Amino acid sequence: MRIALFVTCLNDALFPRAGIATVTVLERLGHTVSFPQAQSCCGQMHANTGYAAPARTLERLTEQAFAGHDVIVSPSGSCVAHLRAHTSLPVYELSELLIDVLGVTDVGATFPHRVTYHPTCHGLRVLRLADRPETLLRAVTGLELIDLPEADQCCGFGGTFALKNSDVSAAMVTDKCRNATATGAEYLAAADNSCLAHIGGALARHPAAPTPIHYAEILASTGPAS
Repeated sequence: MRIALFVTCLNDALFPRAGIATVTVLERLGHTVSFPQAQSCCGQMHANTGYAAPARTLERLTEQAFAGHDVIVSPSGSCVAHLRAHTSLPVYELSELLIDVLGVTDVGATFPHRVTYHPTCHGLRVLRLADRPETLLRAVTGLELIDLPEADQCCGFGGTFALKNSDVSAAMVTDKCRNATATGAEYLAAADNSCLAHIGGALARHPAAPTPIHYAEILASTGPAS
């Protein structure tokens, strides 16, 4: 199977460990993952702010960059949702690829820590990932998965929503941080680093708060080190 990684512009620029972890997991399972060098932004940011023409250009460039691959995997539920709605690419969020396509729930990871999981809005409401990420996390050796109170509530990021509606966004992320801290977890995992960056900025102001981490990094772990 010809698998290609769409790392996303945000991960490429700020959170490369999520992309590296995605490749690590798939290679551990015996797959070869390519990285088309021509990939760029998928156009989601432009589309969400009303710039339809530039978004369409980026969508077409993404289709060209990934032409010929059997499947495309990305560690970003929001970008997967955008590409699935606006292109014909066979693109999957990591948990979809592992469970639905490859039939794997145990990726051979070890992560002896207490973890709580935040299901991001695109993953929960658009891709309908349901409990796929949690299923993968429960199979990780040594990991204790703790339920997050009001897990289905948005963290308040929403791309430009956090800028245009800063007071509402701040109230929402405050609730999310309170619930995450109350779990006593060491780590707060999610499938989108955009949301994790937003939550992480607020968590930094809370004592004894969990550390934000992309769940792909947990799946790639094989020991106690984080």
